[in-house]
Amino acid sequence: MKPADVLELCLLAALWGASFLFMRLGAGEFGPVALAGLRVLGATLFLLPLLAARRQLGVLRTHWRDIFLVGLANSALPFLAYSYAALAITAGLSSIFNATTPLWGALIAWLWLKDRLTPSRVLGLLIGFGGVLWLAWDKASFKPGADGTSTGWAVVACLGATLLYGWSASFTKKRLTGVAPLAVATGSQVSAALVLTLPMLWFWPTQAPSATAWLAVGLLALACTGVAYVLFFRLIARIGPSNTIAVTFLIPAFAVLWGWIFLAEGITTAMVIGCAVILVGTALTTGLVTLPLGRRKTATEA
Repeated sequence: MKPADVLELCLLAALWGASFLFMRLGAGEFGPVALAGLRVLGATLFLLPLLAARRQLGVLRTHWRDIFLVGLANSALPFLAYSYAALAITAGLSSIFNATTPLWGALIAWLWLKDRLTPSRVLGLLIGFGGVLWLAWDKASFKPGADGTSTGWAVVACLGATLLYGWSASFTKKRLTGVAPLAVATGSQVSAALVLTLPMLWFWPTQAPSATAWLAVGLLALACTGVAYVLFFRLIARIGPSNTIAVTFLIPAFAVLWGWIFLAEGITTAMVIGCAVILVGTALTTGLVTLPLGRRKTATEA
């Protein structure tokens, strides 16, 4: 990768890491439903003109059923889940659970698309989900707090979101291969906005949110969703998907950093160990790191 690509990859990780910070800042005042609704509405307003400028709006009409399902599973429901989790757990911890997305993606691709799982990838899945159990065990309290949320359900929400991300990746590969990526990204936000607009109005906060909360929502929608999608697909075009997936390993670092700087969130030993274990598992599962497991010696090697 060129230095410019590395910088852009770091910028993308910084933006997606900041999304967990902005959800923490906005969820308490807007509530999960209104926050998720505003996020996809803002992203739609940003991405739709870009798609129109490229004259690709017709793609949405041609593939609207499949794109709608992607919008539901890859945006509407996960954004709701993470907005709910932001009420109970730190930005850093949410981002660490988000790093399990490639694990679910590999598992679902194996079950559904019959992708091959090498011994090295299987070991990666076991290690990665072991890291999830390590972190979740410490947060496995389902007793509601003062705001009606619990850390246990917040963890379940995060893992449910990453499961949906994994399913969406396989569905997109199966049904939308060859479709312009920006069209899929834009269409998914439009679909999510259609799903969430009425619930957003129904659950609109009775007390006017602060300027800080509005700023957080604006940055979440425009920078962390709209701009981030453009960067993501531009990187895929320039350096390929296998290199772009490296952003997964950088997001938790930025999310923990932003949470520490702006919210004074603590960094525990359990978080560091769990994050390291999950990232090792993800590296093996995605093939970024491979181990010579199950490889037999040939006669010439003996």
